[in-house]
Amino acid sequence: MNNLDYGIIGNCKSAALVSKSGSIDWCCLPQFDSPSVFGKLLDPEIGGSFHFEVDDSYTINQGYIDNTVILVTSFSNGTDAFEIHDFMPRYHKEGGAYHAPPEFIRYIKYISGQPKIKVKYDPKLEYAKGETNTFVKDDFIVSLTNKEVYDTLFLYTDLNKEAIVNEEVLTLRGDHFFLVGYNEKLFVPSLDMAFLELERTKVYWLNWMERTPTYKSYNKDIARSAMTLKLMSYDKSGAILAAITTSLPETIGEVRNWDYRFCWIRDASMVVKVMSKLGHKNIAKRYLQFVIDLIPDKDEKLQIMYGINGEKNLTENFLEHLSGYEGSKPVRIGNAAYMQKQNDIYGILMDMIYQLLTNFSNDIENGESLWGITKGIVWVVNKHWQEADKGIWEFRSEDQHFTFSKVLCWVAVDKAIKVAKLLNKTSKLEAWQALEENIRKDIMDNAWSDKAQAFTQAYGSESLDASVLLMESYDFIDAKHPKYVSTVKAIERELSNDGLLYRYKNQDDFGLPSSSFTICTFWFINSLFKIGEEQKAVAQFEKLLSYSNHLGLFSEDLDFETKRLLGNFPQAYSHLALIETAINLSNTTREEKVRDVLS
Repeated sequence: MNNLDYGIIGNCKSAALVSKSGSIDWCCLPQFDSPSVFGKLLDPEIGGSFHFEVDDSYTINQGYIDNTVILVTSFSNGTDAFEIHDFMPRYHKEGGAYHAPPEFIRYIKYISGQPKIKVKYDPKLEYAKGETNTFVKDDFIVSLTNKEVYDTLFLYTDLNKEAIVNEEVLTLRGDHFFLVGYNEKLFVPSLDMAFLELERTKVYWLNWMERTPTYKSYNKDIARSAMTLKLMSYDKSGAILAAITTSLPETIGEVRNWDYRFCWIRDASMVVKVMSKLGHKNIAKRYLQFVIDLIPDKDEKLQIMYGINGEKNLTENFLEHLSGYEGSKPVRIGNAAYMQKQNDIYGILMDMIYQLLTNFSNDIENGESLWGITKGIVWVVNKHWQEADKGIWEFRSEDQHFTFSKVLCWVAVDKAIKVAKLLNKTSKLEAWQALEENIRKDIMDNAWSDKAQAFTQAYGSESLDASVLLMESYDFIDAKHPKYVSTVKAIERELSNDGLLYRYKNQDDFGLPSSSFTICTFWFINSLFKIGEEQKAVAQFEKLLSYSNHLGLFSEDLDFETKRLLGNFPQAYSHLALIETAINLSNTTREEKVRDVLS
């Protein structure tokens, strides 16, 4: 069985996936949503990769340097040994700016003996659409394509370039480096420079992690998830990606695969909320500015998602020439869901704004803009909360009155009232409180099913939905309320399969769901903990953690039977929920430090 046994490296501009054996099988340059330059993940024949071939005598191990995103793949046969340190440079320059070029470095650290390797460098630019030709020049190896779009990729190394292109066997007797970049360098890189980039990047991540609080339990899991979420934030605009991949299927061989290299307002706001809990305010400030920039007109409705540079049109296209992950077609770029109406995004955004104002009350420069957005959100909710929508799961069929959407409309008004009180703006309170009460009454009257003994997926439906577990998290209902406890029990009976949860079981646009949506299992564990089943929650949490890959990373979904990772990877949803659950099941052990340093 194949699994998503990959590590992620990145620098908040782009990212790459490195396989368990040290092969770079996915990388888009110069930014997250650019066409792939290595795409073996989506087509093992023509996608392109960059790996090192050794004979069968070698054992290969892999892990991150603690508290960094520098990935080390170790090769050893007992006598001959070396390591590959993979990373994308990221560190502070003088003046506060970041050095984060569109490139990655593979630093080969010599350990012992005389390791023999063959370098398999096979870039395929522009999603491998046309032919990529590779040439040896004096200072670098250049790959280029002129099919449809002209593009180039540069490889710098201190090893013999002809031998690399000809795939000759090389003997290692010391440290070496490879630098693969989108741009031609003004100064030819050296081994000393590559080592300096490695050390500076290491220091950056160690400093970033030092500002993250520690907990009684699960510190390693929280740390890895926090760094992974950080890697999915895009410095240039403040956008936060749902995942760094496209078209990894929810079920092998099915068509449920999507491009996740975009910024969903819901996903990103949830990420910011949890990162704020960890004290990383700059990721929050950048995202807030991204949202503010998206809403130039006070009456403009938010889309559910945007491109990472704020693009509004995300037309979905198919890459027919790619075979897809394990044959799962189509391979998509773009995402048609951008046109959908999902009323829950206003509540999630408003909840995040409230959290930021309470966590960083003395350090939010955009107070007036936030108050403007708050008023705008309530205006939109007041006008549209009674309408049906596509819901959190983005059903592509007819709109429904989804319970989660209604609850989050209530959250929008509830948090707006709290923000108004924080900012001492009281003139609208009476009208907003009346609206809040109307929405609450509507939900209590219409979302509860006596037959199911639960709050259901939508008004008038008997189907259950894991998203309603969040009613308690968003303060709509108390954890010990009989109707909430009953809902948790009903969801456990109907949607749990060996401790893993379906999002829902009713048929959708693509048939019946057949894999577990990982975030839902985390929500369920949280709910068990909140209703008082604490030991059961901890046991289920630790079982779920064991289903991560060898580096502690999660994708979007899990197969019920085999527990293999499925869906886009790594998934922001899964890791933000992991952190929230781990914090709930643990406690801070030291005072959070003052974190005024850039994060």
